[in-house]
Amino acid sequence: MHLSPCEFKADAFSRLAEVGKALSSGTRLQLLELLAQGPSSVEVLAAEVRQSVATTSHHLQVLKHAQLARSRRDGLHVIYSAAGDDVGALLAALQAVAGRHFAALSNLTRDYFAARDSLEPIDEATLLEGLRDGELVLVDVRPAHEYAAGHIPGALSIPLATLEARLRELPRERTIVAYCRGPYCALAAEAVDRLRAGGFEARRTAATVSSLRPQLGVAR
Repeated sequence: MHLSPCEFKADAFSRLAEVGKALSSGTRLQLLELLAQGPSSVEVLAAEVRQSVATTSHHLQVLKHAQLARSRRDGLHVIYSAAGDDVGALLAALQAVAGRHFAALSNLTRDYFAARDSLEPIDEATLLEGLRDGELVLVDVRPAHEYAAGHIPGALSIPLATLEARLRELPRERTIVAYCRGPYCALAAEAVDRLRAGGFEARRTAATVSSLRPQLGVAR
């Protein structure tokens, strides 16, 4: 079929809009954030987003139809994963643009984290310098299966649910920096609260596996 330039452009943007439509759900964006961490079963994803398995499966099918996710069967379970590293980069770009230009989102994020912690998160440059100089200890507080799928090199895996039981593993003479999934993930903020309650100097960082991939790569 021969298309005129105008017809081609209209068709191309219509196809692009299909991807945009797949992104037009808060639940699906949460699922993409989780899939960017590594493959997960529908049941695990449903528990994370607090939706039924059936509803979660529907959202995943929408993402799969837009070719942002793919699936495979593992026994009785269906395992979903991001279609590629660039899907995580797409989500990060959306978060960054919205955070800069959509005041309601930036205000919500600022107010939520400011209410918990008056200190700004450690930026990537400061984090990398502190890790290089041995002044900081980086702790990955995501679930263990997400750490196993890929993590920042040198980070310790201490899931939030196990943090209090493992405080003795952390040095008290160094600053502990917690990271999790992205700018709207509260796991690191909760970890900092618990670490400070345990007598540690602790900070959080908004750096993620994806954001530090160009500088450090990803350890598995």
